[in-house]
Amino acid sequence: MPRERQRYQERPSRLDGAVVWTLDVPPGPRPPARSVLPDGCMDLIWTAGRLVVAGPDTHAFEVDPRNRGSCAAIRFAPGTAPVLLGLPAHELRDHRVDLAALWSRTAVAALTERIDRAPDPAAALEDFALGRAADTGPPDPLTAAVAEGLRRGRSVASTAAEVGLGARQLHRRSLAAFGYGPKTLARILRLQRALDLVRTGVPYAEAAYRAGCTDQAHLAREMRDLAGTTLGAYFAAGEAANSETPQPSGSRTTA
Repeated sequence: MPRERQRYQERPSRLDGAVVWTLDVPPGPRPPARSVLPDGCMDLIWTAGRLVVAGPDTHAFEVDPRNRGSCAAIRFAPGTAPVLLGLPAHELRDHRVDLAALWSRTAVAALTERIDRAPDPAAALEDFALGRAADTGPPDPLTAAVAEGLRRGRSVASTAAEVGLGARQLHRRSLAAFGYGPKTLARILRLQRALDLVRTGVPYAEAAYRAGCTDQAHLAREMRDLAGTTLGAYFAAGEAANSETPQPSGSRTTA
């Protein structure tokens, strides 16, 4: 009997800058292991009876291939989730934490039950995030401008000057909004730019240059530091995993 494929889907959220994604892992043989690389984002992830916050990563996170069943999640743009959650991002850096450990257990239990019962858990999760955003208001426009500048490949210095923040102010506000300082966020976003280019067929050396690295060796060092692997090994593993689950590097499931 052929193995049933894992099913991953994503779509832009109605919440500005966010992405809604779902993953169904059928019973059967263990799927290939998969590493999720840092992307500057935070996710709120639902599985039956549980809500988990995936904090901002500074290194690759290994997804447990034994996980089975369905999950739905919303991936927030850098700087968004801390406003919705009511706590600074650096407190969740490199962690997966039950939402009930951060908020009232009673409130989280009610929310989890509502999503459990929803005919479309992803839509129910998105509705919750939209309602929460309406209550809390938008992210700090200064840190949003910082994230956008770094995403476009601007230097930390020019981005800081553009938003009118000194080095210490920028670092402090970046820790709260993104989970790490602006230099780390810039490195992570640069690596993601390079990987996106490689996925479209751009050779490694050209992808490194276009993403903002000094050369291919620079990109290779960043890949080792942030992902713990090489470009060749990462994409070889990705091709094997994608034969089962066509999902991008940004999607993150619980441990």
